[in-house]
Amino acid sequence: MTARHDKPGTPEQRRTLLDEVTAHEATMERLKSVEDAYERFVPRQFLQLMGFQDIREVRLGDQVEQSMNILFADICDFTGLSESITPQENFNFLNSYLSQMQPAIAANGGVIDKYVGDAILALFPASADDALRGAVSILNQLDIYNAGRHRAGYVSIRIGIGINTGTVMLGTVGSASRMDVTVIGDAVNLAARLERITREWDVSLLISEHTLLGLKDPAPFGIRFIDRRQVRGKQEIQSIYEVFDADPTPLRNAKRNTRKLFETALACYYLGYGDDAHAMLRQCLDVCPDDRPARIYLERCHVTPDGAADLIRPWSDDYRVGVDQVDTDHRGLLAMTNALVGNLLSDRRDNVAAAIARLGDALDAHFLAEETLMEDAGYPHAPDHAREHRRLRQSYQQFAAMVSDGREDFRYLAFTCQRLLADWLIDHAQKSDRTLGVFLLRTDGRG
Repeated sequence: MTARHDKPGTPEQRRTLLDEVTAHEATMERLKSVEDAYERFVPRQFLQLMGFQDIREVRLGDQVEQSMNILFADICDFTGLSESITPQENFNFLNSYLSQMQPAIAANGGVIDKYVGDAILALFPASADDALRGAVSILNQLDIYNAGRHRAGYVSIRIGIGINTGTVMLGTVGSASRMDVTVIGDAVNLAARLERITREWDVSLLISEHTLLGLKDPAPFGIRFIDRRQVRGKQEIQSIYEVFDADPTPLRNAKRNTRKLFETALACYYLGYGDDAHAMLRQCLDVCPDDRPARIYLERCHVTPDGAADLIRPWSDDYRVGVDQVDTDHRGLLAMTNALVGNLLSDRRDNVAAAIARLGDALDAHFLAEETLMEDAGYPHAPDHAREHRRLRQSYQQFAAMVSDGREDFRYLAFTCQRLLADWLIDHAQKSDRTLGVFLLRTDGRG
């Protein structure tokens, strides 16, 4: 039996229906076009990070706090370059360059927050590993881009990249008639400052100690300690690390082969053993003549760095987070760390093994207690916080194995212990733990 299909009545009615369908399809196409256009200015991924699916849901003042990996990339000496070309050529160059960099960011899970002239501010929400892979991909893509510029008769460009990990606010700023989505916070400022420090060391990529400890697995990357300083706008000393995976292959291999010697030389330098640092840096340069940071440190060996001699970090009330149990643990952990550093500095290895075991047990007990507090309170950032604990514990186990091996320079061990434990403990207390403390005090009055 043949199915019967009813048709609309008159030809006029059919034409009207067809016109309505066509108009509806055209409207939907226009809406899709408008939506696509909006995404060029406000990425869908950014809206999703804020918890929105549609830009029409966003209101002025909407904000959300998240742990984030922030990448800041900037062209070196862009002012000099832009002054040598016309405004039209400037725009053409910027669009050409930025369009080459964006795919490298997106392919590694990143989203561009904004372009600031020639600078790129990108966010990697999933992991610090994604941010490092994205940065290395950017630098590799830059090599391809520069090869094209060279063939066209243009000069090559250099960029610096800084990456930091920390808590930021994603939200809307502006006024009711003109607003923008953006990311703000001290963690963003530090990423930008790291990028500027790349110029001082003549390197391409620097990361903070927070990003280093945020990595799920640092082993695949070429990373070495490069600087220790009080960054402008920061109270505490910051440890800074170079990632050299995008260096030319011979330079990359040479830096990897001399990494331990280089870091031992820097430990001697910061502890005031200038002659030993000089001799080790000369060895580094014999293997790796193009290692600019090694050469810069070699030239500085006759000058003692500020605050070089004392690795002991006394407790300060500035480190308090306002939760009695947490503050008591932190005070005890810092005292144990200082004692361990003292033993290492004195090369008293007979006391070290027991001190390392006691400190490891204390770290485990503290992390368990703190994570129990977070679970009981329903702390929203508990997974990120616990991840920081696990990463530090892994690093401590590697450090303990290195001490047990007995072959490392005692100054390198003391300096590594201070950077690994005291710096981490103080920074973790002032950032992640302080955020936890505020949450606990607001929710149940602990303190």
